[in-house]
Amino acid sequence: MSAQVFTLPDLGEGLTEAELVRWLVADGDTVGVDQPVAEVETAKAVVEVPSPYAGTVLTRHGAEGETLRVGEPLVSVGDAEEAGSGNVLIGYGTSGGHEGARRRRRAAMRAATPAAPPEPEQAPAPAAPPEPEQAAAPAVVAASVAERAPGERRPVQSPVVRRLARDHGIDLATVEGTGPGGMVLRHDVALAAARAAESAAAPPAAEPPAAAPSAPTTGTAPGRDPRTGLAVRGIVPLRGVRRAVAETLTRSRAEIPEATTWVDVDATDLLALRPQLTGADGRPVGLLAILARFVVAGLARFPELNARVDTQAGEIVHLDGVHLGIAAQTDRGLVVPSVADAHRLGMRGLDTEIRRLTAAARDGSVTAAELTRGSFTLNNYGVLGVDGSAAIINHPEVAMMGVGRVLPRPWVVDGAVVPRSITQLSLVFDHRVCDGGTAGGFLRFVADAVESPLSALADL
Repeated sequence: MSAQVFTLPDLGEGLTEAELVRWLVADGDTVGVDQPVAEVETAKAVVEVPSPYAGTVLTRHGAEGETLRVGEPLVSVGDAEEAGSGNVLIGYGTSGGHEGARRRRRAAMRAATPAAPPEPEQAPAPAAPPEPEQAAAPAVVAASVAERAPGERRPVQSPVVRRLARDHGIDLATVEGTGPGGMVLRHDVALAAARAAESAAAPPAAEPPAAAPSAPTTGTAPGRDPRTGLAVRGIVPLRGVRRAVAETLTRSRAEIPEATTWVDVDATDLLALRPQLTGADGRPVGLLAILARFVVAGLARFPELNARVDTQAGEIVHLDGVHLGIAAQTDRGLVVPSVADAHRLGMRGLDTEIRRLTAAARDGSVTAAELTRGSFTLNNYGVLGVDGSAAIINHPEVAMMGVGRVLPRPWVVDGAVVPRSITQLSLVFDHRVCDGGTAGGFLRFVADAVESPLSALADL
């Protein structure tokens, strides 16, 4: 049987390795061109890798959780026939067939999975993070580990469930799923973690007392932190997105002489105007989209903040156009997808793109290009319930504007103290590219637009 070895493809954006999260095929499976064979996690996103060959899977190179470098063998396909473009760059696949193969796979899974009755309502597990929407679970266990036939593939688990299991050190193969076809749900993992914690906390069986040591012993007991002596609750490997964030922020702190300035602004008129600014779907445009439009206008007047510093060449590179990054908190960590050519979009266009990108960031479908092309970042940390922040610049950008939560506060208007809706805007900037006058001018421009939105919109 002739065979072709498919290696981990060039991931682009300077990425050289990826963690093998999950195999989507088994040895002996028949695969088609553009059929995803594995799910990998890079420093930018979780993505599926499509095969450029059709044939039979002979060997899967690497175990789930293992890190592979670009160019290392991923899967060997027997009687392989190559079709399509052969372009297997992550996020693109080969030309044609990818979506069709995915639809065929989903249709086959639906046909093979019996309909399940809805699950009675129950209280969510206390410590588990939000889980993406999925089919309701049946009231009884549909399939258990013991009942699964040899070589039978388990239903696909959601990324949130896999991440939760990994954080708790739970092997999903040992968890009985209560979802359709035996799918493991979030509360299944939470229950397994609780049982494991109870077992660990249970007192050991009575044993004869050991003889007292003749001299004090040194060292640290297994499972304890050597510095503090406290029990180790868990270990999370620093990899994937978390490692990329750590490297970026560390480099930012090491290289950039940053400064932060902030201002309290009255957003009462903006909140009153917002219901009149409807998006493409008829809903009011999000406040973040309105702020994004003001930020883009501010960068046109203060272009020094839309730049990067080339330390090797000793140059400040000013950019023509804005790719506006939107900081988004996800289950995999903080990521910053960016709206391409934000300077060409109005509020409706910005609103549509911001909603799309934040949803893609949370479900892991955002592309590497979307995560690395930003030229300036807007950070809405107010959704976290905080008023302000001295943020770290998203290297290699040179500035980031943040907005805190909007609260009713006493405010002086025409000599009288009245209740108004107040928020705080902050700007952290690279002091190498500009001084406080430029930074203050930009922040004041955005603040004035927030306080007098009709006047600002007339000028945009």
